Formats: sequence, C-alpha cells, structure tokens
Amino acid sequence: MSVEKATLPRWIPLLGGLLGSTTCGLLLYAFSVFIKPLRAEFGWTAAEVSLAYAIAVLIFGLMTFPAGKLSDKFGPRPIVVIGGAIVGIGFFLTSTIETKFQLYLYYGLIAGFGGGLVYLPPISTAPKWWPDRRALATGIAVVGLGLGSFIMGPLATGMINYFGGALPVFKYVGIAMFFMAIIAGLCLQNPPPGYKPAGWNPPAPKAGAPQAGRDYTFGETIRTVQFWMLYLAYFCGSFAGLMVIGVMAAHGINEMNKEAATLAGVAVDALPKEVTAAIAMQAALATSTLNAANALVRILIGAIADKTGTRICFLVTFVLQVAAMLLLFPVGKTLFLLCVVAIIIGWNYGAMFTLFPATCLQYFGPTAQGSNYGLLFTSWGIAGFVANLLAGRMFDIFGTYMMSFTIGAVLVAVGVIVLAITKQPQRLSVDGKPGSVRLSS
Repeated sequence: MSVEKATLPRWIPLLGGLLGSTTCGLLLYAFSVFIKPLRAEFGWTAAEVSLAYAIAVLIFGLMTFPAGKLSDKFGPRPIVVIGGAIVGIGFFLTSTIETKFQLYLYYGLIAGFGGGLVYLPPISTAPKWWPDRRALATGIAVVGLGLGSFIMGPLATGMINYFGGALPVFKYVGIAMFFMAIIAGLCLQNPPPGYKPAGWNPPAPKAGAPQAGRDYTFGETIRTVQFWMLYLAYFCGSFAGLMVIGVMAAHGINEMNKEAATLAGVAVDALPKEVTAAIAMQAALATSTLNAANALVRILIGAIADKTGTRICFLVTFVLQVAAMLLLFPVGKTLFLLCVVAIIIGWNYGAMFTLFPATCLQYFGPTAQGSNYGLLFTSWGIAGFVANLLAGRMFDIFGTYMMSFTIGAVLVAVGVIVLAITKQPQRLSVDGKPGSVRLSS
C-alpha cells in the first residue's frame, strides 16, 4: 500500500459520501413536486407519473448489491464515477421526454441505475477510515439523502415556477448531479489494510473475554439467520417510511381540504382556489419538516449509537414509528400536529440509514461490507416499489390513506419483534467455524 493512500486525510471520504448521498437525495426524495406539472403538461394520471418514481426506487435499491460487489472488487472510486455519469445523463435526458415510456426509461431505469451505483460505495468506505466513530461516519456519509431532498423540494418548485414547467429542472439539476457525483467518486478510496487513526487503538477486550475472530465473507454472511432478520426489518421500516414520503403532501391536502369544506359548510370542490392553494403550501411544509428531520438524524443517531449501541436505538425508533404511523391519519387535518408527526416519522426513517449499515458492519465485519450492505439495501428498493403501488391502490378504493398507514404500522411492529429477537452472530475463527465471542450490540 502506497504512502499516498495511507496518508489520505480521512475527512475526504466523508466528503465523498456527503456529495454522493446528496446526489441521490436530489434524484429520489423530491419527485412529488414533479407530479402536478408533468400531469398538466402531458395529461397523464398521477398513477402514471408516480410509476416512474416507483421504478426508480426499485432499480436504485436493486443496483446497490452489484455496486457493493464491484466496490469490494475494484474499489469505490470507479463505481461511483461511472454511476455519477449515468445518473446525471439519465436526469438530463428526462428533460427531453415526450412519452411516458421515455419518462420510465430515462428517470426510472437510467437515473435509478446510476443512483444505485453512486449510493452504496461511500457508505461502505467512509466508516473504514473512522473505526473510532463508525456509526457517526456512516451518518455523515448518508446525511445527503435527507439534505438533498430538503434542497430539491424548494429548488425544483422555484425553478418550475420560473420556467413554467418541470422539464428544464431535469436539465439543469441533471448537469449539477453529474459533476457532484463524479467529484464524490474521486474522493473515495479504501484505507490500507490494518489502518487505524493516529493515536487510536481498538478497545481492549473485557477481562476474561476471548479474542474476536475474523470477518465474515459475503457467502458466510448470507448463510446466517441474522442477516435475513435484518433484511426483513429493513423492508418493514422502509415500507412505512417510503410510503409516507410519497403521499405526505397528498394526505395533508386531502384531509385539510375536507376539514376546510366542513367548517365552511360547502363541498370540497366548492372551496375557493386561494384556500386550496394555501392548503397545498401547508401540506408542502409538512413534507419539508419530514425531510429536515430525515437529514438531521443521520448524523445525530450515529453519535448516539456510538455511545449506546445500535440495538437500543433500533428498538426505540421502531416503537416510536409504530405510534407515529397510527397517528398520521387522524392528525392530517391539523397542520401543526401533522408537522409534529412528520418530524417523528422523518427522524425514525432517517435513522435506519445510519443504524442498518453500522449494524451490518458490526455483525459481519468490514471485509465484505460493500457486498453485505449492498444486498441488505435491496430490501429498501423492493419495499419502496410495493409501498407506492399499494398506497395508490388503497386510496383509489377508500378515498383516504388510513388503510395504507395502518398496514405500514403493522409492518413496523413486525420489525420491532424481529429486531428484539435478533442477536449479533459470533465472529468466525480462522477455520471458518463460529468462535466463542458474541460482541455486545
């Protein structure tokens, strides 16, 4: 290992993670602002436009596994640089669409494909440079997902108003994403084998505890029950969070319009335009508060988890999420309460993106973290695809999102049970058999 690699300032991979995840946040979490202008321009239904987002989430999630495998084999830099070029080109090409097929191809498939390549490698790389603060480093590497969504919402809305349509936004933001992700890739490389920060030594084992064994390989990881328990829990938490992100504004508009119509003694369709416009802005505020909490928690929960362990953080956030999902429907008609619940949901959802990679790293070691977490994250993509299709279908049937939120709460409750009974696997001895060490979680 060269001296140059060994002396790379360890904050640089954190910067790469921040830029990469911000690019992914621009791609994914503000798509709802494009639904109305795209419908107005092309005459498509909300379901037809939303399908592009569902496809992007699915492809994004599924691509993290091969991205992790490739990152483990070739290093993170070329994977993120290539992915950055693809996501920027896909987003840019979306500005040229004339048909639904082009929207699904350029945004859903191409941009989603590139985003999946960009997202995973920084998360598996940055914590390797910070063995003394792995959860915190993971949080910084993923904070951009929430930050990107927080930026993209008002930015895209302002650009749409300025240009009179959504397509120019894809053009200019696509160019910015192209360069952001490529710079992110250039900031990434793995530390030398056995790297540790100057002046830091791994904590000594507790008195009487045997030495920890070696890391799990990818093949060994996927043969453990613990990995698939984490996979199920990740699916449950992601299902609820992605569903709410996709429909939060629509839910607020729907319920606050009904409340305003009831108070005025008129039908919803008879509400003045200035009233419905004000309600739409209020619902957007709820979405912004969710995104702000989603971004903030990713760093804070890392610092907390480094002190308390990830398991207690998991249980607290998932229990709170069950309660918040059950409260979301009844508070929809009141802006203040809706924003409070949105903050709680955003906080709990965002925490997962620090806790799951940190737990995967803790359980199975850093050697195959790219492959291990890449496969684990595919549960997010599958959950997002199913959740968005289900929410639209439930609304078509019932006229509200109450049933969708209830299903989400039940799944998060399943996640609580799964996380409560999942214990860290024993580390492996040199011969590949479980050793006698079970580290605390």
